[in-house]
Amino acid sequence: MAAATGRAAGAAPAGYTALAVKFAERQRSPHCLLVKEHQVRDGTDTAHPPRRTLFVLNVPPYCGPDSLSRLFSCCGHVQYVDICDKPGPGQKKKDKSASKFFDHKTQKGFQVAYVVFRKPAAIQAAKTLSQQGPLLISTESHPVKTGISKWIASYEASIVDPKELKAEVDAYMQDYDKKVAEEEAKAAKEEGVPDEEGWVKVTRKGRKPGLPRTEAANLRVLEKEKQKRARKELLNFYAWQHRETKREHIAQLRKKFEEDKQRIALMRAQRKFRPY
Repeated sequence: MAAATGRAAGAAPAGYTALAVKFAERQRSPHCLLVKEHQVRDGTDTAHPPRRTLFVLNVPPYCGPDSLSRLFSCCGHVQYVDICDKPGPGQKKKDKSASKFFDHKTQKGFQVAYVVFRKPAAIQAAKTLSQQGPLLISTESHPVKTGISKWIASYEASIVDPKELKAEVDAYMQDYDKKVAEEEAKAAKEEGVPDEEGWVKVTRKGRKPGLPRTEAANLRVLEKEKQKRARKELLNFYAWQHRETKREHIAQLRKKFEEDKQRIALMRAQRKFRPY
């Protein structure tokens, strides 16, 4: 086993130290973590301070921050462990109020980790762990699920509890309604009030604000537009339609001419002189 560890350490890239770890006592082939001191210019990565941060490569997706913290706790006090998809500056901390059911990202590939110690001496102590042979990460008190047991746990975790889901949705909608009410109150308070430059913000709200259309109303409007378009497209399409349209137009003009003649005759008859 020591020879296998030596070969793993010899195969490490330049600047890295290979740490052989096992996730079960019966595991025959150890897994290698590649570690080195995290070196960046001062001020470029405030989340991972230099001289106190250990950079770890080849971290399996089933190896979480707690497992790495227990692994390197023998070297010194571990302040926190940050696991990322790829190397880079410190990522934003996850919101504690993040949804349990929505926007849940499943990590499938290998990751990188930043182990931040309290003292710089722990970095050198972590590099000497390669001389101790394969280190056991999974124990009876703190097991790490792999293989079929991990798949079963992932499947059980994917089953949604309707009560928890309803409670989360209700809480989200309450927060949303509260936010909308605050925005409307703020808009109503600022309506008609000029800003610093004297401009007044004009909104769509007024004496007759537009009502939101329902789906049925939208369908009726679309149907009317479709019928209107069809009438325009078929109007005077054929020659006989064109002739009929002209004939009807002439008949309407003649009828209107006769009506105008009668109206003029009536007006002339009413213009007679009546002294008393």
